[in-house]
Amino acid sequence: MSVRSIHRSRLETLLLRAALCAVASLALAALPSLAQEHDQEHERQQPPPPAAPLRAAAPQRYVPPHGPVAESPRREAAPQAHEEHGGTESHSHRVNPDGDRWEGHEAQGDARFHLDHPWPHGRYEGGFGPNHVFRLRGGGPGRFWVGSGYFALAPFDTGCGDWLWDSDEVAIYDDPEHPGWYLAYNVRLGTYCHVTYLGP
Repeated sequence: MSVRSIHRSRLETLLLRAALCAVASLALAALPSLAQEHDQEHERQQPPPPAAPLRAAAPQRYVPPHGPVAESPRREAAPQAHEEHGGTESHSHRVNPDGDRWEGHEAQGDARFHLDHPWPHGRYEGGFGPNHVFRLRGGGPGRFWVGSGYFALAPFDTGCGDWLWDSDEVAIYDDPEHPGWYLAYNVRLGTYCHVTYLGP
C-alpha cells in the first residue's frame, strides 16, 4: 500500500467522522423541538380541562351624577333648634336613584348646620361628583382622608357609623343649602353624611 493511499484512507476516515459528528449534533439540536411537537400532539389528544365556574357579576355601583339641588327660591328661615335625640340624628341619609333624590336633605334653617365661619380651612378643590370617587384610607368620623384633604363628620350626623373607614369608596358633593358643609356619599351603602373640610 502506498503512502498516498494511507493518507487518503485516513483523510476519508476523518471526513467520515466529521460528517457523523455534524449529523449527530444536528440530531441532538432537533431533539427538544421534536419533544415539544410530541407534547403538543399529546395535549391535542387530551380532553380540555373543565371550564372554570363563572363568577357572579359584581353589583353595579351607583354614584349620583350630581348633588342635591338648592330649593328655589332660597328661603331665609330663622335657625331652628333640633331637639330630637339630644341634638343628634341616628338615621343615615340615602340617595334614591329614581330621580336622584337626596332623601333627608330638606333641613333648611336647621341650627345644627349654622357655622359662624364657613370654610375656615378654605374650600375643598379635590374633585366633586361621580368622576372623583376616592377610597378611604383610615381615620374615623373625627378626621379622615378623601382625595387631597381631610374631612370631619358632622357631630350630629351619626348615620356613618357603619362606614369602613379604611376601604369604603366615597364621592364628595357640595351642599348648596348649608354654607361650609359638604356631603360625603358612600358608594357601598348608598348613604351620605354631612362633612366639613379640615384642609390638606
